[in-house]
Amino acid sequence: MQTSRILPILPAGLALAVSLLLAACGKEAQQGPGGGMPGAPAVTVVTVQPESVPVTTELPGRTSPYLVAELRPQVSGIVKSRLFKEGSVVKAGEVLYEIDPATYQATFDSARAGLARAEANLDAARLKAGRHAELVKIEAVSQQANDEAQAAMKQAQADVGAARAALERARIDVAYTRVTSPIAGRIGRSSVTPGALVTANQAAALATVQQLDPIYVDLTQSSAELLRLKRDFESGTLQRAGGNGVPLQLVLEDGSEYGARGKLAFSEVTVDPTTGSVTLRAVFPNPKGELLPGMYVRARLTQGTQENIFLVPHAAVSRDPKGNATVMVVNGENKAELRTVKAAQSFGDKWVVTEGLAAGDRIIVEGLQRVKPGAPVQAQAAAAPAPAAGPAAKR
Repeated sequence: MQTSRILPILPAGLALAVSLLLAACGKEAQQGPGGGMPGAPAVTVVTVQPESVPVTTELPGRTSPYLVAELRPQVSGIVKSRLFKEGSVVKAGEVLYEIDPATYQATFDSARAGLARAEANLDAARLKAGRHAELVKIEAVSQQANDEAQAAMKQAQADVGAARAALERARIDVAYTRVTSPIAGRIGRSSVTPGALVTANQAAALATVQQLDPIYVDLTQSSAELLRLKRDFESGTLQRAGGNGVPLQLVLEDGSEYGARGKLAFSEVTVDPTTGSVTLRAVFPNPKGELLPGMYVRARLTQGTQENIFLVPHAAVSRDPKGNATVMVVNGENKAELRTVKAAQSFGDKWVVTEGLAAGDRIIVEGLQRVKPGAPVQAQAAAAPAPAAGPAAKR
């Protein structure tokens, strides 16, 4: 009759098993998918790790020609012809203007005749001096006559030298009637036309030739910024950019980036007392002539590398009433924690945080409007973004 005793027990055991199963399911439902409390809002987080990013400074500047030559006449006269097209590219040594050479050619011919006469006089004086030098030995002529003959020969030699100098000067003046370009480049408009009277070394230039490939970009940076960078380098906050030259990226007036990169050529050693800034000169290739003198541009200059910083998406950073940057961090208890951080610069679509975070911190990037400091949350990791190179951090 054992069977009759067991039968009443089975329903009680079954009820106990069902209750244990329901308790286990309730416990799992209570924890939630992210380990939070039941009813806790779901948020998306990113886990931050220390990184290194290049630090750049965006400086304003203007373009200026690599070489500039203002053409001025070195002799006076009437412009006979203009041999170039305004706005065209000219070569070094190319003749651009012709000044009427008639008077200078006549002076040249006269100087050449004067040299021939001086050379003839020198020959006669040399022969006479030679004869007197022999005759004075046998006392056929007086010493005074010999001295006069020798002096006459030296004077004739000096006359030849003066005549040669006059001929060379006349030759130079004739050459100056052909105004040539000292450099290769693009020539601007002409200030004179054929038939105009020009004077030697006049103030007004006939035309200007500018070499635009490569081209200079003159940038300005405040002395306070230079001092801050120097202190950051000395303290180790920044590491100096390596390489033989500092690369620069140019941003044009319309916001587009210039296709070619340039290099920093030099930095002035004095500060402009009126602006408190230092001038830096960069060189950019300009094969297509896109950059013209006087254009306003901005240059991104890589000045160092910042180590051990954290990159936090812009959406995760907010500001308190005092202007301090803050982020929401999910702590070890799966609760939201308000953290004040230092974020003074940007790197692409992220903030560069230098203080307030530690490796492995989980930063809330989505769902911030649903959480409060100290409240439990259900955290889930954000989807990994596609790799993309962002611009260097701006100072």
